[in-house]
Amino acid sequence: MAASPTLRRRRLARQLLKLRADKGSTVEAVAKEAKKRSPNRPWSAAKVTRIEGRKLQQLREVDLLTLLDIYGVTDSEERDAYVRLAKEASQSGWWVGYRDVLGSGAYIDLETEATRLRTYEALYVPGLLQTPGYAEAITRGSGVTDDHEVARRVEARMMRRQILERPDAPHLIALIDEAAVRKIPRAVLSDQLRHLIAMQRDHVQIRVVPDESGPHAAMSGSFVVMEFPNDPAVVYLEQSTSGLFLEDGQELEHYERVCRAVEDLALSADDSVAFLEENLARSR
Repeated sequence: MAASPTLRRRRLARQLLKLRADKGSTVEAVAKEAKKRSPNRPWSAAKVTRIEGRKLQQLREVDLLTLLDIYGVTDSEERDAYVRLAKEASQSGWWVGYRDVLGSGAYIDLETEATRLRTYEALYVPGLLQTPGYAEAITRGSGVTDDHEVARRVEARMMRRQILERPDAPHLIALIDEAAVRKIPRAVLSDQLRHLIAMQRDHVQIRVVPDESGPHAAMSGSFVVMEFPNDPAVVYLEQSTSGLFLEDGQELEHYERVCRAVEDLALSADDSVAFLEENLARSR
């Protein structure tokens, strides 16, 4: 499994915050002590806050070791583990090469290491289940007209799909509103429907939320719940120009309830395949 720098950065920040809390120190006190120990390094309370808030792209080893000294972490194996974690947190994934069309790539970074993904889509086929033709159609439909940019976006989308083909592929539960199926462009409808049918596997559940289910808990918008083996779950809300990550316990519980509520309304995996096959037959 690929190491997610974003996930490593979150884990490192969480552990350093806990070390400071266990010691009962303020960020001001830590910064003052760090400056005393490393007078040539640019220490401040704001810097400690940025480290704990995952705002630093790379935490230098010398700064990490200074913090570990302050927090009383003396065991060599434990210190080495922190250093390895910091190095992994500063690495880059394949998506960095697509920064021109993906931005920070933080979502894809987390997606690569998730063991379970639960997504609800109101208007689109989920990205991991899109065909090249569909991806191109919705990219152009969103207002992107430059052919090179369109090609780059589609290429990046297809790269993302590869996680479902890995031996350690995540378990994907895709709840797709019937409206999203109806809005598939006619020119790519047959190929996209066939792909959805083919992707129904042991580790991929595609479930359609029918119109007849009426109003439901997820009508406020699409979301993804990402679960990890050794880290807290994260909820991602995609917005028109950016994305929002939710990590608060109450927010996670809310989306857990929303997921369960929508799953109760969705067609079963088998019935969803039948629904897609019916739509495919009508498209011919």
